Amino acid sequence: MSRGLPLLHRRRVLAAGVIGGITCGAVAVGAAMAGQDGSGASDRASTKAASAISCPEVTGSLPEIPAQAKAEVDRNLALLRTQLDEANKRLATSQGQGGPNFVRNAILGPLADKRKSTLDRIAISIGRHAAKPQGLDALAECSLGTGAGSGSGTGTGAGGSAPATAEPSAPGSGAEDGGEGGAQDGSGGGTGAGSGSAQSISCPDVASKIGAVPAAAQAEVDRNIALLRTQLDEANKRLASSVGQGGPNFVQNAILGPLKDKRASTIDRIRISISRQGATAPSGLDALAGCSLASG
Repeated sequence: MSRGLPLLHRRRVLAAGVIGGITCGAVAVGAAMAGQDGSGASDRASTKAASAISCPEVTGSLPEIPAQAKAEVDRNLALLRTQLDEANKRLATSQGQGGPNFVRNAILGPLADKRKSTLDRIAISIGRHAAKPQGLDALAECSLGTGAGSGSGTGTGAGGSAPATAEPSAPGSGAEDGGEGGAQDGSGGGTGAGSGSAQSISCPDVASKIGAVPAAAQAEVDRNIALLRTQLDEANKRLASSVGQGGPNFVQNAILGPLKDKRASTIDRIRISISRQGATAPSGLDALAGCSLASG
């Protein structure tokens, strides 16, 4: 009897230890699972917020805006915000599409072109009534940021959806429009068609639709007509060198879309340069901005 009690006591202690060990193990496993669930949720949250497009702020870089230009400048600042919002929506809905350069070619590149065009219009509208602001084209490029919302960088002008203009200081120069595509002031498929590709880009003729050009505007109009040809040549070169890249909409998104925007900007400069001399600008030129693929 006296020996049985210690034995019974030892058994009780052993059982209590086993139960305690099981309880601690369950707690540890539960904590680990909870931690795992928490980190998974945060991973998912960070993935959702991972990438957004951020653009340089524009309003703070503008000089004092003449009252006569205020409405037009405000419209273009609003357009910059709309462009950025649309680019961020596209970024969110196109994850996993295309190759490694898809975002650059199909979203950031076209966005930069659209911003250039819009910034150029802002510079031109101010320049009609005051000193034309210089260097706005440096604000056209946007980049991917972490966790920035679709409004990031828009304070008053982030945005993205209207491709390309160039040197705000010289409405007729348009260096940046030389990017890719343009109005082929002459025929259609053109240059660069072919290096291994059966298709080329064809654009409506612009020069024949302009009509009489005031002598004071002739040089600027000629520069922009030449720029349209350069844009088309570069777009055709890119078409030839990018065969097999991206998804089914790659050509439209990365080449034809940006080309149309650049042409629209260049055509707009042609119209402005003619009207600035007191002549009636030709109507309907904006309908000539779109280009298409033609069989080589």
